[in-house]
Amino acid sequence: MTITKSITIDCHEVFASILNSGTNGIIINFDSFTDARRTVRIRNINFNGVDTGLNGIRILGAAGAAGSEVFIEDCLIDGNFGGTGTGITDERTGGGTLAVLNTTVRNVGVTGIRLPGAATRIDASVDNVRVYNASFGIVAGTNVKMMITRSLLFGNTQAGIAGSAGSEVNIDHTVVSSNGIGVSGGGIVRLSNTDIAFNATAVSGATQSFGNNRISGNTNVGTAPTPIGGVSNTFGQQ
Repeated sequence: MTITKSITIDCHEVFASILNSGTNGIIINFDSFTDARRTVRIRNINFNGVDTGLNGIRILGAAGAAGSEVFIEDCLIDGNFGGTGTGITDERTGGGTLAVLNTTVRNVGVTGIRLPGAATRIDASVDNVRVYNASFGIVAGTNVKMMITRSLLFGNTQAGIAGSAGSEVNIDHTVVSSNGIGVSGGGIVRLSNTDIAFNATAVSGATQSFGNNRISGNTNVGTAPTPIGGVSNTFGQQ
């Protein structure tokens, strides 16, 4: 399915599924949009790649992506091991916003949620999301500003959360467990009220901490987070 105009696909009152064996589940191409709204809402759909799917949801757009918005809620994406093997990939180069809420991504070959980044800023919110059994759980690239809250990254072989150079990721009230690397900091990563446990390496690269995280049970601690703010019992919390 390819979406070329603003639309809401809401399947809350029915069972809805997309079989994307060997292909993409949904492609959103903002360069094909002609309406001013440039907004897509996808709710309560199960995507099944049957172990050969490419991407559950793929978002595209250069100049046409400016001011565009995508909302993904209450979805399940499973079984994408073909090609790039991704649950949600946001490849917009013209900017926009992405909100993923109450969604599970599991059993994908490469990345659960991927924003490779570009020259124009993309703002992303990931709230109450679970990513299981990928190579990378969530990846944020250059000029991506991402907030991850109330989420679970579990059993991802390379890293639970990875921020690339030029990205900015805030992680709050989240569990990062049983991954290769729990949190990999390439850009700016801020940690708050987060459990990082039972990973091969807890933290790799530079991260910042508000001083209220729990890092325990990892094979290697890795790079200790840098406290935010001066030495005090609040560690810069405001």
